[in-house]
Amino acid sequence: MRAQSDLDEQVEVAFPAPATVPAGALIGELASSGPLGVGDERMIAFLTAFGRRLLRPALARRHPELGSLGFFLRPSELVRTLESMRGEHVRVPRGLVFHVPPANVDTVFVYSWALSALMGNRNVVRLSRRAGAVAAAIVEALREALAEAEPAVRTAVSATQRLVSYGRSADVTAALSAACDLRVVWGGDRTVDEIRRHPLAPHARDLTFPDRSSFAAIKAAAWLDAPRSARVRAAEGFANDAYWFDQAACSSPRTVYWVGEPSGREAALADFTAHLWRVLAERGWGVDAAMAVEKHVATYGLAADGVAGSIAFHGNALANVTLAGDGVTAPGRWLGAGTFVHAGLSSPADLVPLVRRRDQTMTYFGFSRAELEELAQALAGRGVDRIVPVGDALTFHRVWDGVDLPAEFTRLVTVLP
Repeated sequence: MRAQSDLDEQVEVAFPAPATVPAGALIGELASSGPLGVGDERMIAFLTAFGRRLLRPALARRHPELGSLGFFLRPSELVRTLESMRGEHVRVPRGLVFHVPPANVDTVFVYSWALSALMGNRNVVRLSRRAGAVAAAIVEALREALAEAEPAVRTAVSATQRLVSYGRSADVTAALSAACDLRVVWGGDRTVDEIRRHPLAPHARDLTFPDRSSFAAIKAAAWLDAPRSARVRAAEGFANDAYWFDQAACSSPRTVYWVGEPSGREAALADFTAHLWRVLAERGWGVDAAMAVEKHVATYGLAADGVAGSIAFHGNALANVTLAGDGVTAPGRWLGAGTFVHAGLSSPADLVPLVRRRDQTMTYFGFSRAELEELAQALAGRGVDRIVPVGDALTFHRVWDGVDLPAEFTRLVTVLP
Protein backbone atom coordinates (compact mmCIF):
# COMPACT_ATOMS: atom_id res chain seq x y z
CA MET A 1 0.00 0.00 0.00
CA ARG A 2 1.34 3.42 -0.97
CA ALA A 3 2.18 6.01 1.68
CA GLN A 4 -0.22 8.94 1.75
CA SER A 5 2.62 11.35 0.88
CA ASP A 6 3.12 9.50 -2.42
CA LEU A 7 -0.53 9.99 -3.31
CA ASP A 8 -0.52 13.68 -2.38
CA GLU A 9 2.19 14.56 -4.92
CA GLN A 10 0.82 16.91 -7.58
CA VAL A 11 0.43 15.86 -11.22
CA GLU A 12 -0.16 18.28 -14.10
CA VAL A 13 -2.87 16.97 -16.42
CA ALA A 14 -2.56 18.04 -20.08
CA PHE A 15 -5.47 15.98 -21.44
CA PRO A 16 -8.48 15.80 -21.34
CA ALA A 17 -8.26 19.28 -19.78
CA PRO A 18 -5.50 21.24 -18.07
CA ALA A 19 -5.55 20.70 -14.30
CA THR A 20 -3.30 20.00 -11.34
CA VAL A 21 -4.40 17.10 -9.14
CA PRO A 22 -2.89 14.83 -6.50
CA ALA A 23 -1.60 11.51 -7.86
CA GLY A 24 -4.05 9.69 -5.61
CA ALA A 25 -7.00 11.59 -7.05
CA LEU A 26 -5.84 10.81 -10.59
CA ILE A 27 -5.61 7.10 -9.81
CA GLY A 28 -8.98 7.15 -8.06
CA GLU A 29 -10.70 8.83 -11.00
CA LEU A 30 -9.43 6.21 -13.42
CA ALA A 31 -10.20 3.33 -11.08
CA SER A 32 -13.84 4.42 -10.82
CA SER A 33 -14.35 5.11 -14.53
CA GLY A 34 -16.81 3.05 -16.50
CA PRO A 35 -15.50 0.10 -18.49
CA LEU A 36 -14.55 0.11 -22.15
CA GLY A 37 -14.37 -2.92 -24.37
CA VAL A 38 -11.86 -4.08 -26.96
CA GLY A 39 -12.69 -2.09 -30.09
CA ASP A 40 -15.15 0.17 -28.27
CA GLU A 41 -17.04 2.17 -30.90
CA ARG A 42 -16.67 5.37 -28.88
CA MET A 43 -12.89 5.04 -28.84
CA ILE A 44 -12.76 4.21 -32.55
CA ALA A 45 -14.77 7.37 -33.29
CA PHE A 46 -12.42 9.49 -31.17
CA LEU A 47 -9.20 8.05 -32.60
CA THR A 48 -10.50 8.51 -36.14
CA ALA A 49 -11.42 12.15 -35.51
CA PHE A 50 -8.05 12.78 -33.88
CA GLY A 51 -6.20 11.17 -36.78
CA ARG A 52 -8.01 13.34 -39.30
CA ARG A 53 -6.83 16.45 -37.48
CA LEU A 54 -3.25 15.29 -37.74
CA LEU A 55 -3.66 15.01 -41.51
CA ARG A 56 -4.68 18.65 -41.95
CA PRO A 57 -2.35 20.11 -44.61
CA ALA A 58 -1.09 23.03 -42.53
CA LEU A 59 -0.17 20.79 -39.59
CA ALA A 60 1.32 18.03 -41.76
CA ARG A 61 3.52 20.56 -43.57
CA ARG A 62 4.78 21.97 -40.27
CA HIS A 63 5.32 18.55 -38.68
CA PRO A 64 5.47 15.87 -41.43
CA GLU A 65 5.87 13.05 -38.88
CA LEU A 66 2.29 13.75 -37.77
CA GLY A 67 1.07 12.83 -41.24
CA SER A 68 2.38 9.30 -40.69
CA LEU A 69 0.64 9.18 -37.34
CA GLY A 70 -2.65 10.35 -38.84
CA PHE A 71 -2.33 7.70 -41.55
CA PHE A 72 -1.81 5.06 -38.85
CA LEU A 73 -5.09 6.14 -37.21
CA ARG A 74 -7.24 5.94 -40.32
CA PRO A 75 -10.41 3.82 -39.86
CA SER A 76 -9.30 1.00 -42.15
CA GLU A 77 -6.10 0.50 -40.14
CA LEU A 78 -8.00 0.46 -36.85
CA VAL A 79 -10.40 -2.14 -38.23
CA ARG A 80 -7.48 -4.20 -39.56
CA THR A 81 -5.90 -4.17 -36.11
CA LEU A 82 -9.10 -5.37 -34.50
CA GLU A 83 -9.61 -8.10 -37.10
CA SER A 84 -6.12 -9.41 -36.35
CA MET A 85 -7.23 -10.04 -32.76
CA ARG A 86 -9.96 -12.52 -33.58
CA GLY A 87 -9.50 -16.06 -32.33
CA GLU A 88 -10.91 -18.79 -30.14
CA HIS A 89 -10.51 -16.80 -26.92
CA VAL A 90 -12.41 -13.76 -25.69
CA ARG A 91 -10.14 -10.72 -25.51
CA VAL A 92 -10.67 -8.20 -22.74
CA PRO A 93 -8.76 -5.03 -21.79
CA ARG A 94 -5.75 -5.49 -19.54
CA GLY A 95 -6.88 -2.65 -17.23
CA LEU A 96 -4.87 0.45 -16.31
CA VAL A 97 -1.82 1.00 -18.51
CA PHE A 98 0.96 3.38 -17.46
CA HIS A 99 3.06 4.64 -20.40
CA VAL A 100 6.51 6.21 -19.99
CA PRO A 101 7.59 7.42 -23.46
CA PRO A 102 10.92 9.01 -24.44
CA ALA A 103 11.41 12.77 -24.64
CA ASN A 104 13.34 12.73 -27.93
CA VAL A 105 10.67 11.13 -30.15
CA ASP A 106 7.46 13.06 -29.60
CA THR A 107 5.10 10.79 -31.54
CA VAL A 108 5.91 7.43 -29.93
CA PHE A 109 3.52 7.90 -27.03
CA VAL A 110 0.57 8.32 -29.39
CA TYR A 111 1.10 4.97 -31.11
CA SER A 112 1.42 3.20 -27.79
CA TRP A 113 -1.50 5.02 -26.18
CA ALA A 114 -3.79 4.74 -29.23
CA LEU A 115 -3.38 0.97 -29.52
CA SER A 116 -3.93 0.56 -25.79
CA ALA A 117 -7.04 2.76 -25.90
CA LEU A 118 -8.34 0.85 -28.93
CA MET A 119 -8.04 -2.29 -26.82
CA GLY A 120 -10.32 -0.69 -24.21
CA ASN A 121 -7.75 0.17 -21.54
CA ARG A 122 -7.67 3.07 -19.13
CA ASN A 123 -4.41 4.92 -19.77
CA VAL A 124 -2.01 7.31 -18.07
CA VAL A 125 0.74 8.69 -20.30
CA ARG A 126 3.61 10.53 -18.65
CA LEU A 127 4.73 13.33 -20.98
CA SER A 128 8.23 14.64 -20.48
CA ARG A 129 8.50 18.29 -19.56
CA ARG A 130 11.19 18.44 -22.24
CA ALA A 131 8.71 17.46 -24.96
CA GLY A 132 8.72 19.89 -27.86
CA ALA A 133 6.42 21.53 -30.36
CA VAL A 134 5.24 18.26 -31.88
CA ALA A 135 3.95 16.99 -28.54
CA ALA A 136 2.19 20.32 -27.97
CA ALA A 137 0.52 20.05 -31.39
CA ILE A 138 -0.62 16.52 -30.57
CA VAL A 139 -2.16 17.57 -27.26
CA GLU A 140 -3.94 20.47 -28.98
CA ALA A 141 -5.34 18.12 -31.64
CA LEU A 142 -6.54 15.72 -28.94
CA ARG A 143 -8.36 18.50 -27.11
CA GLU A 144 -9.96 19.70 -30.34
CA ALA A 145 -11.14 16.20 -31.21
CA LEU A 146 -12.58 15.78 -27.72
CA ALA A 147 -14.35 19.14 -27.77
CA GLU A 148 -16.12 18.28 -31.03
CA ALA A 149 -16.94 14.67 -30.13
CA GLU A 150 -20.43 13.35 -29.47
CA PRO A 151 -21.39 13.49 -25.77
CA ALA A 152 -21.09 9.72 -25.29
CA VAL A 153 -17.63 9.72 -26.85
CA ARG A 154 -16.52 12.74 -24.83
CA THR A 155 -17.69 11.14 -21.59
CA ALA A 156 -15.95 7.82 -22.26
CA VAL A 157 -12.64 9.37 -23.29
CA SER A 158 -12.60 11.96 -20.49
CA ALA A 159 -13.22 9.29 -17.88
CA THR A 160 -10.55 6.84 -19.01
CA GLN A 161 -7.64 8.66 -20.63
CA ARG A 162 -5.02 10.97 -19.10
CA LEU A 163 -1.89 12.67 -20.41
CA VAL A 164 0.12 14.03 -17.50
CA SER A 165 3.49 15.49 -16.62
CA TYR A 166 5.38 15.85 -13.38
CA GLY A 167 8.95 16.45 -12.23
CA ARG A 168 11.40 13.70 -11.45
CA SER A 169 9.18 12.48 -8.66
CA ALA A 170 9.90 8.91 -7.63
CA ASP A 171 6.78 9.04 -5.46
CA VAL A 172 4.40 9.68 -8.35
CA THR A 173 6.08 7.07 -10.55
CA ALA A 174 5.89 4.58 -7.68
CA ALA A 175 2.20 5.27 -7.08
CA LEU A 176 1.29 4.90 -10.77
CA SER A 177 3.42 1.77 -11.05
CA ALA A 178 1.73 0.18 -8.06
CA ALA A 179 -1.73 0.96 -9.45
CA CYS A 180 -1.26 -0.17 -13.05
CA ASP A 181 -1.87 -3.54 -14.66
CA LEU A 182 0.73 -2.97 -17.40
CA ARG A 183 3.67 -0.56 -17.49
CA VAL A 184 5.08 0.41 -20.90
CA VAL A 185 8.54 1.99 -20.82
CA TRP A 186 10.15 3.51 -23.90
CA GLY A 187 13.64 4.94 -23.63
CA GLY A 188 17.23 4.08 -22.92
CA ASP A 189 18.53 1.25 -20.76
CA ARG A 190 19.03 3.72 -17.92
CA THR A 191 15.37 4.79 -18.05
CA VAL A 192 14.19 1.19 -18.05
CA ASP A 193 16.39 0.35 -15.06
CA GLU A 194 15.25 3.46 -13.20
CA ILE A 195 11.55 2.76 -13.73
CA ARG A 196 11.94 -0.91 -12.82
CA ARG A 197 13.07 0.10 -9.34
CA HIS A 198 9.41 0.81 -8.62
CA PRO A 199 7.54 -2.45 -7.96
CA LEU A 200 4.40 -3.49 -9.75
CA ALA A 201 1.42 -5.28 -8.30
CA PRO A 202 1.95 -9.07 -8.32
CA HIS A 203 -0.40 -9.56 -11.28
CA ALA A 204 1.03 -6.69 -13.35
CA ARG A 205 3.82 -6.82 -15.90
CA ASP A 206 6.37 -4.64 -17.71
CA LEU A 207 6.66 -4.06 -21.44
CA THR A 208 9.99 -2.36 -22.14
CA PHE A 209 11.64 -0.84 -25.19
CA PRO A 210 15.26 -0.12 -24.21
CA ASP A 211 18.23 1.24 -26.20
CA ARG A 212 18.18 0.12 -29.82
CA SER A 213 20.17 1.00 -32.93
CA SER A 214 19.47 0.49 -36.62
CA PHE A 215 21.26 0.34 -39.95
CA ALA A 216 20.68 0.35 -43.70
CA ALA A 217 21.86 -2.19 -46.27
CA ILE A 218 22.05 -1.21 -49.95
CA LYS A 219 22.98 -3.47 -52.84
CA ALA A 220 25.49 -1.36 -54.76
CA ALA A 221 24.78 -2.79 -58.22
CA ALA A 222 21.02 -2.33 -57.75
CA TRP A 223 21.56 1.29 -56.74
CA LEU A 224 23.69 2.06 -59.79
CA ASP A 225 21.25 0.27 -62.12
CA ALA A 226 18.14 1.95 -60.69
CA PRO A 227 16.46 4.77 -62.64
CA ARG A 228 17.31 8.24 -61.41
CA SER A 229 13.73 8.70 -60.18
CA ALA A 230 14.05 5.62 -57.94
CA ARG A 231 17.33 6.87 -56.49
CA VAL A 232 15.79 10.29 -55.81
CA ARG A 233 12.86 8.67 -53.99
CA ALA A 234 15.22 6.49 -51.99
CA ALA A 235 17.36 9.49 -50.99
CA GLU A 236 14.22 11.35 -49.91
CA GLY A 237 13.07 8.35 -47.90
CA PHE A 238 16.49 7.93 -46.30
CA ALA A 239 16.46 11.60 -45.30
CA ASN A 240 13.06 11.14 -43.64
CA ASP A 241 14.31 8.03 -41.84
CA ALA A 242 17.33 9.83 -40.42
CA TYR A 243 16.48 13.50 -40.02
CA TRP A 244 12.89 13.70 -38.73
CA PHE A 245 14.10 13.01 -35.20
CA ASP A 246 17.73 14.10 -35.61
CA GLN A 247 18.74 10.46 -36.12
CA ALA A 248 17.83 9.81 -32.47
CA ALA A 249 14.88 7.48 -33.16
CA CYS A 250 15.67 3.84 -32.45
CA SER A 251 14.79 2.91 -36.04
CA SER A 252 16.86 5.66 -37.71
CA PRO A 253 19.92 4.27 -39.56
CA ARG A 254 23.36 5.11 -38.20
CA THR A 255 25.39 2.73 -40.36
CA VAL A 256 25.05 2.01 -44.07
CA TYR A 257 26.37 -1.32 -45.37
CA TRP A 258 27.14 -1.36 -49.09
CA VAL A 259 26.90 -4.87 -50.51
CA GLY A 260 28.75 -5.89 -53.66
CA GLU A 261 32.09 -5.51 -55.41
CA PRO A 262 34.45 -2.81 -54.02
CA SER A 263 34.41 -0.64 -57.15
CA GLY A 264 30.61 -0.71 -57.32
CA ARG A 265 30.34 0.10 -53.63
CA GLU A 266 32.47 3.22 -54.00
CA ALA A 267 30.53 4.45 -57.03
CA ALA A 268 27.18 3.79 -55.36
CA LEU A 269 28.22 5.63 -52.19
CA ALA A 270 29.32 8.66 -54.19
CA ASP A 271 26.04 8.77 -56.12
CA PHE A 272 23.97 8.19 -52.97
CA THR A 273 25.78 11.02 -51.18
CA ALA A 274 25.11 13.41 -54.06
CA HIS A 275 21.40 12.60 -54.05
CA LEU A 276 21.10 12.81 -50.26
CA TRP A 277 22.93 16.14 -50.13
CA ARG A 278 20.61 17.51 -52.82
CA VAL A 279 17.56 16.51 -50.75
CA LEU A 280 18.96 18.16 -47.63
CA ALA A 281 19.78 21.35 -49.53
CA GLU A 282 16.32 21.52 -51.13
CA ARG A 283 14.60 21.08 -47.77
CA GLY A 284 16.91 23.44 -45.96
CA TRP A 285 17.74 20.81 -43.36
CA GLY A 286 20.83 21.40 -41.27
CA VAL A 287 22.15 21.30 -37.73
CA ASP A 288 23.13 24.11 -35.42
CA ALA A 289 26.70 25.09 -34.61
CA ALA A 290 26.81 23.19 -31.32
CA MET A 291 25.72 19.96 -33.02
CA ALA A 292 28.24 20.53 -35.81
CA VAL A 293 31.02 20.77 -33.22
CA GLU A 294 29.81 17.58 -31.54
CA LYS A 295 29.82 15.76 -34.88
CA HIS A 296 33.40 16.87 -35.59
CA VAL A 297 34.56 15.75 -32.15
CA ALA A 298 32.86 12.36 -32.46
CA THR A 299 34.03 11.60 -35.99
CA TYR A 300 37.61 12.75 -35.52
CA GLY A 301 37.64 10.72 -32.32
CA LEU A 302 36.96 7.65 -34.47
CA ALA A 303 39.90 8.61 -36.70
CA ALA A 304 42.17 9.04 -33.68
CA ASP A 305 41.16 5.58 -32.49
CA GLY A 306 41.97 4.09 -35.89
CA VAL A 307 38.34 3.19 -36.61
CA ALA A 308 37.70 5.75 -39.35
CA GLY A 309 39.68 5.58 -42.58
CA SER A 310 38.17 8.73 -44.08
CA ILE A 311 35.76 11.46 -43.06
CA ALA A 312 33.82 13.74 -45.42
CA PHE A 313 31.67 16.66 -44.25
CA HIS A 314 29.00 18.18 -46.47
CA GLY A 315 28.06 21.39 -44.71
CA ASN A 316 26.79 20.88 -41.17
CA ALA A 317 24.01 18.51 -42.22
CA LEU A 318 25.88 15.46 -43.52
CA ALA A 319 28.99 13.63 -42.40
CA ASN A 320 30.18 10.36 -43.97
CA VAL A 321 32.64 8.16 -42.08
CA THR A 322 34.26 5.27 -43.95
CA LEU A 323 35.77 2.56 -41.78
CA ALA A 324 39.51 1.97 -41.91
CA GLY A 325 40.93 -0.88 -43.98
CA ASP A 326 38.56 -3.81 -44.24
CA GLY A 327 36.72 -2.81 -41.08
CA VAL A 328 33.02 -3.66 -41.00
CA THR A 329 32.24 -3.44 -37.29
CA ALA A 330 30.68 -0.02 -36.91
CA PRO A 331 30.22 1.86 -33.65
CA GLY A 332 26.54 1.65 -32.80
CA ARG A 333 26.41 4.81 -30.74
CA TRP A 334 24.86 8.06 -31.92
CA LEU A 335 27.58 10.31 -33.38
CA GLY A 336 25.47 13.40 -34.00
CA ALA A 337 22.55 14.21 -36.28
CA GLY A 338 23.34 13.40 -39.90
CA THR A 339 26.45 11.29 -39.25
CA PHE A 340 26.64 7.97 -41.08
CA VAL A 341 29.24 5.24 -40.88
CA HIS A 342 29.75 3.36 -44.17
CA ALA A 343 31.14 -0.15 -44.56
CA GLY A 344 31.43 -2.62 -47.42
CA LEU A 345 30.27 -6.25 -47.54
CA SER A 346 30.50 -8.90 -50.23
CA SER A 347 27.09 -10.48 -49.58
CA PRO A 348 24.06 -10.16 -47.28
CA ALA A 349 25.30 -13.20 -45.35
CA ASP A 350 28.25 -11.11 -44.14
CA LEU A 351 25.78 -9.13 -42.02
CA VAL A 352 24.98 -12.08 -39.78
CA PRO A 353 28.06 -11.97 -37.51
CA LEU A 354 27.80 -8.17 -37.26
CA VAL A 355 24.23 -8.03 -35.96
CA ARG A 356 23.73 -7.56 -32.21
CA ARG A 357 20.63 -8.09 -30.08
CA ARG A 358 20.15 -4.34 -29.73
CA ASP A 359 19.86 -3.89 -33.53
CA GLN A 360 16.23 -3.14 -34.30
CA THR A 361 15.54 -2.05 -37.90
CA MET A 362 17.30 -2.82 -41.14
CA THR A 363 16.23 -0.57 -43.99
CA TYR A 364 17.17 -1.90 -47.41
CA PHE A 365 17.41 -1.07 -51.10
CA GLY A 366 17.84 -3.47 -53.99
CA PHE A 367 17.34 -6.86 -52.32
CA SER A 368 14.71 -9.44 -53.26
CA ARG A 369 12.19 -10.78 -50.79
CA ALA A 370 13.85 -14.20 -51.01
CA GLU A 371 17.22 -12.69 -50.04
CA LEU A 372 15.66 -10.84 -47.12
CA GLU A 373 13.81 -13.90 -45.83
CA GLU A 374 16.99 -15.95 -46.07
CA LEU A 375 18.82 -13.28 -44.07
CA ALA A 376 16.08 -13.18 -41.42
CA GLN A 377 16.31 -16.96 -41.02
CA ALA A 378 20.11 -16.82 -40.79
CA LEU A 379 19.94 -14.17 -38.07
CA ALA A 380 17.89 -16.64 -36.00
CA GLY A 381 16.80 -14.06 -33.45
CA ARG A 382 20.26 -12.69 -32.66
CA GLY A 383 18.98 -9.23 -33.63
CA VAL A 384 16.91 -7.18 -36.11
CA ASP A 385 13.16 -7.15 -35.53
CA ARG A 386 12.19 -5.20 -38.65
CA ILE A 387 13.39 -5.36 -42.27
CA VAL A 388 11.70 -2.58 -44.25
CA PRO A 389 12.41 -0.55 -47.42
CA VAL A 390 14.44 2.64 -47.19
CA GLY A 391 11.96 5.38 -46.30
CA ASP A 392 9.87 3.18 -43.98
CA ALA A 393 12.14 3.16 -40.92
CA LEU A 394 9.78 5.38 -38.94
CA THR A 395 6.54 3.80 -40.19
CA PHE A 396 4.97 2.37 -37.07
CA HIS A 397 3.35 -1.06 -37.11
CA ARG A 398 1.32 -2.75 -34.42
CA VAL A 399 4.11 -5.34 -34.20
CA TRP A 400 7.10 -3.37 -32.91
CA ASP A 401 10.45 -4.68 -31.68
CA GLY A 402 9.06 -8.14 -32.27
CA VAL A 403 6.17 -7.46 -29.87
CA ASP A 404 2.50 -7.71 -30.89
CA LEU A 405 1.31 -4.59 -29.07
CA PRO A 406 -2.48 -5.10 -29.34
CA ALA A 407 -2.03 -8.60 -27.94
CA GLU A 408 0.04 -7.24 -25.04
CA PHE A 409 -2.66 -4.68 -24.29
CA THR A 410 -5.30 -7.39 -23.77
CA ARG A 411 -5.92 -10.51 -21.71
CA LEU A 412 -7.37 -13.76 -22.98
CA VAL A 413 -10.42 -15.32 -21.39
CA THR A 414 -11.03 -18.96 -22.16
CA VAL A 415 -14.70 -19.90 -22.62
CA LEU A 416 -15.38 -23.60 -23.03
CA PRO A 417 -18.72 -25.03 -24.22
